[in-house]
Amino acid sequence: MKAKDLMHPLTDYLRPEQRLKEAVALLKTVRRGEENICVRALPVLDEHRKFVGMLSMGDILKAIWPSYMSLMNLGDFTWDGMVEGIAKRSQDLPVQDLMTREVIIVQEDAPLMECVDHMLKFGVKKLPVVDAGGKVTGMLYERDLFFAIVRAMLNNSGLAEKKS
Repeated sequence: MKAKDLMHPLTDYLRPEQRLKEAVALLKTVRRGEENICVRALPVLDEHRKFVGMLSMGDILKAIWPSYMSLMNLGDFTWDGMVEGIAKRSQDLPVQDLMTREVIIVQEDAPLMECVDHMLKFGVKKLPVVDAGGKVTGMLYERDLFFAIVRAMLNNSGLAEKKS
């Protein structure tokens, strides 16, 4: 089995020039089949659909967290409304200013063991999947690899249909 066999085809993505407000709205309402789901990250593609980065929930949290905060013990302060105020001021930042540029990607024909290797070595839970031309065609998530392993284990041992 290859990455392309388990990946979710790419339907939603961000552009570098999009504003953060648009990006968070899309993260919140990505469609998977008939339902809307919230995703933790989306790839950022240029005008040629080439991968240029990834915008994650973590990147967004970093955008509203002032760097000077690391010098303080936040338990000593209560700044009600601070997060909301910074979030409002950050809403017009372009995605390209916040996205992670160094992202591990895999080719469509990458064996699943290579995908597992990347996830474990680099501590990532999602991998953009690219074709031979470098265009992102889908996303592979840790949970999909996990469920492929579960299916292989349960189907091989005859326990797949066993109920307690």
